[in-house]
Amino acid sequence: MPLPQPPAPPLVLSLGEALVDRLEPPDGDRLGGAPANVACALARLGTPSAFLGRLGRDAIGQAFAAVFAERGVDTSALQWDAQRPSRVVLVQRDASGDRQFGGFAGAGGAGASRVGASSGGGMCFADQALDAAELSAALGPLLAAAHWLLVGTIPLASPAAASALRLACHEAAAAGVALALDVNWRPTFWDPAADPASGPNPAQIAAMAPLLQQAALIKCAAEEARWLFGSDDPAVLRAALPQYPDVVVTNGGAPLRWCVAGRSGELPAFRVPVVDTTGAGDAFTAGLLHGLLNGPLNGLLHNQVQGAAAIQPEPLLRFASACGALVCQGAGAIDPQPSADAVCALLAAN
Repeated sequence: MPLPQPPAPPLVLSLGEALVDRLEPPDGDRLGGAPANVACALARLGTPSAFLGRLGRDAIGQAFAAVFAERGVDTSALQWDAQRPSRVVLVQRDASGDRQFGGFAGAGGAGASRVGASSGGGMCFADQALDAAELSAALGPLLAAAHWLLVGTIPLASPAAASALRLACHEAAAAGVALALDVNWRPTFWDPAADPASGPNPAQIAAMAPLLQQAALIKCAAEEARWLFGSDDPAVLRAALPQYPDVVVTNGGAPLRWCVAGRSGELPAFRVPVVDTTGAGDAFTAGLLHGLLNGPLNGLLHNQVQGAAAIQPEPLLRFASACGALVCQGAGAIDPQPSADAVCALLAAN
């Protein structure tokens, strides 16, 4: 009888928050957090992934451990916090399914439920206490096989997590692992009293600058692009940064715009019935990275392909868009994530 094959080493390392989105009834609590969403979506598509983050030893942490195990997500760099609870984010949705994040509640664990806790002072939640030394000890073997490190900006809102994020980016650069940045601006994480529709202030933009200047791939929403660069034209964003990254700008149901290898274009959004947009952008990011690692465009966003200007990125971006469209048709961020077969079926039908 042949021995079972060891799991494939993760090709994408997804660093940041894992939390619960507390949706309005009838959907209730759903596992989420952009990096955790991407790690799970990649595994569902068939790309080996790892989650790098910190959870409380509570019911939420146990639920994530179960879903990571079910999906086959590598958790060798997952940290556990015995004092701080996992975070619950209060999510409100409008009639079209679009959502806003309106404060926090603790998950228990440490014995206290914390609503509206400040991220800038004492660390109330486990994800804020991501430990750089513990992360560094686990990173070496993961970086040896990885192609991408995916990060967002939320860890920058907490000093400990920000230090861990910066360390990971530094070690990834030293190992030749490309950085993918999903801006994912969420003012509530920086200041729970902030207007959920407000943009970053100059100090917050300055904190994001090193990530923007390292990333080989940047994905952002149109309003994020305007806040950070004064334009939502992907070519303008690319030209504004010294490494000339590839840029994808999403805008809800409006056409997707991109600048890849110096070429620009746009694609219309899929027209699907929308239940909940939570996690759709994360599914898009996972589809993009999956396509880069598994399709004919492998390596394009590292800017290593000779004659890249002749390559057509539209099929890759349509695949990623289809991933997001399928998530919009279900509640929550992780449960509706599609398999590669389901994505191909939607593409064939459109």
